[in-house]
Amino acid sequence: MAETKHSGAEDNDEQQITLVDDNGNETLYNVLFTFKSDDYGKSYILLYPASAADDEEVDIQAYAFDPEEDGSTEGELSPIENDDEWDMVEEMLNTFLDDDSNMSN
Repeated sequence: MAETKHSGAEDNDEQQITLVDDNGNETLYNVLFTFKSDDYGKSYILLYPASAADDEEVDIQAYAFDPEEDGSTEGELSPIENDDEWDMVEEMLNTFLDDDSNMSN
């Protein structure tokens, strides 16, 4: 189970969160994007390692989460375990990546 330690980045436009694994190891991630699915009644967050170089291929991680009432992304992240949910998340990611306006140069 992953847990966010903090969200937001004060000095740049990218939102960042720190994930803490079961062993207490912390890893900083950039938030690629978040979205809500009415079909599943959940919000989702897609992340990639903050240490990745701009031209480096990265593994994008996706989690379900319940945003706080104030709209922040702090709190528990849950793994996506349903194949239909994964298909929906992959479709959203592919749509995001296919839209060139989302890619910064």
